[in-house]
Amino acid sequence: MTTTNATADLNLTTEKMEKVAFILKTTAHPTRIAIVQLLSATDSLSVTDISDKLNVEQSLLSHHLTGMKLKGILSSTREGKNIYYSLKMREVIDVIQCLAGCTFL
Repeated sequence: MTTTNATADLNLTTEKMEKVAFILKTTAHPTRIAIVQLLSATDSLSVTDISDKLNVEQSLLSHHLTGMKLKGILSSTREGKNIYYSLKMREVIDVIQCLAGCTFL
């Protein structure tokens, strides 16, 4: 099967392929996928809440959160000393759900 046929079979435009590739690259780490999964179920969570729920050190978690925010996947708001993160690009959930439904996983 050629690339052209595979693309036609999946009905993916160049724009869709680029967006999916961007999402996959940006979330390609178990901690980042866990962050998306956690934030998909709530409006927003503080760094401390995310750290506690995922059992990840805040320094490492902050690195992941900052990178995902810079890429536009997450947004954040500051309330006093706390920073709250939420999903900005909701399409990330769709991509992860599609992958979770794969039969080989």
